[in-house]
Amino acid sequence: MKKLLVLLMSVLFLLVIAACGGSDNTNEGTDEAAPGEEAAGETGDAEFEELVITFSHNQPIESPEHVGAEKFKEVVEEQTGGKVTVDVYPASQLGSLREQVEGTQMGEIDITMQPTAVVSPFVDDIKVIDLPYLWPADAEQTYEVLDGEVGQEVLATLGQGGFEGLGYWPGGFKLFTTGNKEIHEPSDFQGLTMRVMESPLLIEQYATWGGNAIPVPYAEVYNSLQQGVVDGQENPLQTIYLNNYHEVQDNIIESYHGTMTYVLMANQAWFGGLSDELKQVIAQAEEEGRTAAREALSEVEDEYRQAIIESGANYYEFTEEEIESFREASLPMHEEVYNTPEQLELLHKLYEAIDQVTGN
Repeated sequence: MKKLLVLLMSVLFLLVIAACGGSDNTNEGTDEAAPGEEAAGETGDAEFEELVITFSHNQPIESPEHVGAEKFKEVVEEQTGGKVTVDVYPASQLGSLREQVEGTQMGEIDITMQPTAVVSPFVDDIKVIDLPYLWPADAEQTYEVLDGEVGQEVLATLGQGGFEGLGYWPGGFKLFTTGNKEIHEPSDFQGLTMRVMESPLLIEQYATWGGNAIPVPYAEVYNSLQQGVVDGQENPLQTIYLNNYHEVQDNIIESYHGTMTYVLMANQAWFGGLSDELKQVIAQAEEEGRTAAREALSEVEDEYRQAIIESGANYYEFTEEEIESFREASLPMHEEVYNTPEQLELLHKLYEAIDQVTGN
């Protein structure tokens, strides 16, 4: 009888132990979250306050730039669990190019993507990107320099204007377009008036070649060409095609004289007030957005070029001899307009970096 009682007590004890302490302890003592729970330390909703980021740019929704902007939005929203959202305003919805730069400087716009030429009146040092015949006629080599050490040093100068430089985004090599005059050498610009962005450097560029240049707002370029207010303009292939400039210009000239390089930049005070975690997310989104924009551009350029050719416009590419004549006319201008001690140091660093990637 005693043995039976002891056996019953033992069984009862084991049942009590199983009920109290025998549950699944897989997650105890570890950082692994139970199903449906967020693991500690991971990027999740709990780590981010709700925030809406305003992102503006100038290009239409069909453009490679907008592809990159949409990728930026996707990454930010995914990595923050939807707590941080990005409102993208394409096609100059938030004002002219200059107004978007001003809006970002004043904190009315959080992030904007703008051509360096438009930013240069606010930060003089950034104009080095627009010097004629500075860059190799190879997009990947240009990207390598821009993304490298000296390119990032130039990007950091945006802080002088109250901006946080986030990265260089692509627009492509600029082309000349003219109404009824072919361009083969610098002197061919004599007597022509060319539309440029609001950039003193670009005005000086055409003066160096013997021509005239005037700033015309981006939204007014097509009408200005059509009505003969200006004789021509400069822009990359995708801008010419998507805005139909080839409809009102007889000559489309692939000149490789410069790049349409955009900078993605934020209001510096706004960016500085973000958490380190959100800054890291924005850095990742910038890199993925930049890559997506560059890939999209490389995929459509041949298509746009062929469509322009088929439109009946006189499309041609400078010969090596023609490029060399323009380069010789342009190089003295570099140190004339980019001439402070600090600027000259940056310029020569760029020369060295370009020589390294091109093997010169």
